[in-house]
Amino acid sequence: MAPLDATGGAAPAAPPLISASGVAKRFGGPGGTLALDGVTLDIRRGEFVSLLGPSGCGKSTFLRCLAGLDRPTGGRLTLEGVPITAPPAELGIALQRDALLDWLDVLDNVLLPAEFAGAPRARHTARALELLRMVGLGEFVHAYPRTLSGGMRQRVAICRALLMSPPLLLMDEPFGALDALTRDQLNVDLRKLWQANRMTVVFVTHSIAEALFLSTRVVLFGPRPGRPVDDVTLDLPEHRRLALRETPEFGAYARRFRSQFEAMGLIRE
Repeated sequence: MAPLDATGGAAPAAPPLISASGVAKRFGGPGGTLALDGVTLDIRRGEFVSLLGPSGCGKSTFLRCLAGLDRPTGGRLTLEGVPITAPPAELGIALQRDALLDWLDVLDNVLLPAEFAGAPRARHTARALELLRMVGLGEFVHAYPRTLSGGMRQRVAICRALLMSPPLLLMDEPFGALDALTRDQLNVDLRKLWQANRMTVVFVTHSIAEALFLSTRVVLFGPRPGRPVDDVTLDLPEHRRLALRETPEFGAYARRFRSQFEAMGLIRE
């Protein structure tokens, strides 16, 4: 049922946090590679949206445009109604490479955003410690990155991205280089962090299972030039365990996306 306003009528829907209308991106001038063409979608506050698709379909390019690291060559892309022309001030970002500083311990790496913002360290230390505890690193706050596994390093990177409570978190295949078991655990950890913080997340992946487990919504990109070819709001339980992947509901969504990958010629048997 739609929420009601003071007069008893339906309240207007909240404006989207992110709005893309006909976004295009071409590299190398007029005759260059068209990576994106006609990307139109809205993302609302608190959504966890996975951009799913094959390698080279423009998912990461679109994420870089959202981050203000690249400029679209066509269309309109806004954050809270304002065109994105530079990295937003309140933005968390996590990439496949964790980019930890080897000469700082875990706690100091997590606190880097506060240092860059000129904020007092003491004001953010408690939150840094709580985030590390939530991802199972409470006993490693004074360890150095060189002593950590790949999965542990990515947990540190995610905590760093969340330190300043950003309203928007962008993630570009942050678990893509990890083994399957570690990736599963980080999916569980990230889902718990999202439930606790309710930030808006845009997550790039080419894993159907990962997209379904993490997200409230999955947007499927077609082959280059990339654009959404399917957009599904998931009807799955709020609290998720890995056993969810064995349920009929999860399987039905997985078959839907797999069949589209097959139609694109990306899966052949």
